[in-house]
Amino acid sequence: MIGCVINSKIKRPDPKLIRLFEDLPVANIGDCMSRMAAVHQDIRPVSHHPLLGPAFTVKVPEGDNLMFHKAMDLAAPGDIIVIDAKGSTGHAIFGEIMATYCMKRGIGGIIVDGAVRDYNALTKIGIPIYARGVTPNGPYKNGPGEIGTTITFGGIVIEPGDIIVGDEDGIVAIHPWEARRLAEEVRAVSAKEAGLIERIIRECIYDRPWVDDKLTEINCEYEG
Repeated sequence: MIGCVINSKIKRPDPKLIRLFEDLPVANIGDCMSRMAAVHQDIRPVSHHPLLGPAFTVKVPEGDNLMFHKAMDLAAPGDIIVIDAKGSTGHAIFGEIMATYCMKRGIGGIIVDGAVRDYNALTKIGIPIYARGVTPNGPYKNGPGEIGTTITFGGIVIEPGDIIVGDEDGIVAIHPWEARRLAEEVRAVSAKEAGLIERIIRECIYDRPWVDDKLTEINCEYEG
């Protein structure tokens, strides 16, 4: 039934594939995904822990958390619960109690395109949490909603089982079939950047001939 369905048969990627993205900066991953893969910048970390795992998707009406309550019991340890709450921040989808339950169940993280509450407690909790906003207003529990379906989260389409990676800069979602190639590209970019930074520190040299080439191309006039 469209709008009210639970699909618990999620195909999760091989854990080895997920671990390819350990310690890789989200900024570099995004660069290798045409700089169009990050979720909306307003979705920010609440608790400061690395975010990495397969997406367990949840879709809820604005300000309603019935399906999240069910998802907490269905998600597997290590899953990232990804909640499409339509970007609404008028009512919190969860707070300290639900986050604590997820942590004890071994859930890998909770990210919500919506609001949370109990902010101070969530900043100290031992599970990655990202949210678009904070409000003391509690949620409704009427449904409907969906679990284990394709969702839109922060402007990005996310499929169940996509690899979710997050750090202080933000979040990206990676299709498993693209993961191996992408991880190799990101590691190459990271190594190149490390070399650039080392040379800047050692020699104060940062070669960028393209800057003057571009200025010439756009007919920039120099004065003085």
